[in-house]
Amino acid sequence: MKGAIVQCLGDLVKNSFGNDKWEDSLDKAGMSKKSFFMPLQNVEDEKVLKLIDSLCKVLKVTPAQAADAFGDYWVNVYAPKVYGSYYKGQGSAKDLLMKMDEVHANVTANIPNAHPPRFEYEWKDPKTLIMKYKSQRGLIDILVGLVKGVGKYYKEDLKVTKIGPDRVQVIFPK
Repeated sequence: MKGAIVQCLGDLVKNSFGNDKWEDSLDKAGMSKKSFFMPLQNVEDEKVLKLIDSLCKVLKVTPAQAADAFGDYWVNVYAPKVYGSYYKGQGSAKDLLMKMDEVHANVTANIPNAHPPRFEYEWKDPKTLIMKYKSQRGLIDILVGLVKGVGKYYKEDLKVTKIGPDRVQVIFPK
């Protein structure tokens, strides 16, 4: 995984719970309390998953709560600062979500060893989108949190439901 994910996790935990909780989580995950992550750095998936698990234990939250918090923070705080250009021209949650596969392909095209999730889209009806999550990582709950974050960003009441290990249903308000 790219270091940007871990960097965002660290920012979220330090800003919301304090630096000591971040350091405790790093320690419980078998990492140095002073670990520093660069956005384009490769971080082994196994290490990131272990860190997420330790964060849940230290913060006493469920994986789903952690995924929702990460999704909200990524979409509404971290990404607008780092990837703000990808928000430009997107006037709604639907616009941004429909652009995500292309964004992942473009952002990582020149980054060695990048394996971002990819998406396929299927419309059940004009308001109901099925997003197929294509990744070996199995982080579908994080996608659910991210989609909820997109709804919050655009002030749209999205109904987001995981309907399988690789599918998320999004019902748009209009």
